[in-house]
Amino acid sequence: MIRIAVIGDIGSGKSYVAKLMSRQVFNADEEVAYLYRKNKDCYYKLKKKLPNYITSFPIKKMDISKAILSNTNNLKKITKIVHPKIRFQMNKFIKKNKKKGFIVLDIPFFLENKMNKKKDVLIFIKAPKNKINKYLKKRLNYNSKITKNFKKLQLPLEFKRKKSNYIIENNFNNSVKKNVKKVIKKILINDRSNY
Repeated sequence: MIRIAVIGDIGSGKSYVAKLMSRQVFNADEEVAYLYRKNKDCYYKLKKKLPNYITSFPIKKMDISKAILSNTNNLKKITKIVHPKIRFQMNKFIKKNKKKGFIVLDIPFFLENKMNKKKDVLIFIKAPKNKINKYLKKRLNYNSKITKNFKKLQLPLEFKRKKSNYIIENNFNNSVKKNVKKVIKKILINDRSNY
């Protein structure tokens, strides 16, 4: 099984590209939202660390946002609790899909949290800055301060780009679909021999 991970800037369209690639996508953002809604253990741990913000279950995204905005260290506290749970869910997903030809991992901070393995195929999503900003502003509950705090935790984009096996250009139009098809074809031809 080939593990493909999409990496790139916040708002570059990683989730959109991941969905174009495969039905077998592990989307970490969706998993986090599920944790906040359903996982009591996650709630108790966050409540203990952030008692002024996390006061009721299910956890409200707005309360998480307030915690991040009030102090950048709170983001690190949240990540320390949430990421091990996401890693666990990711491993479950990988086991469940081990007979598939390839899977796609859509995980923010994939490299930052050292979730990558040597044979992973890394795809960098390259998108114009102005289009990213336009896209982010359209997002529900978009907050530029929160986005800035998350960006501080990112590895430099140039480093991510150099680490990648492939680059997909996303101009937020239909051409991205062609780019995805081309890259998937190359991966299946070039990388299958390694597995």
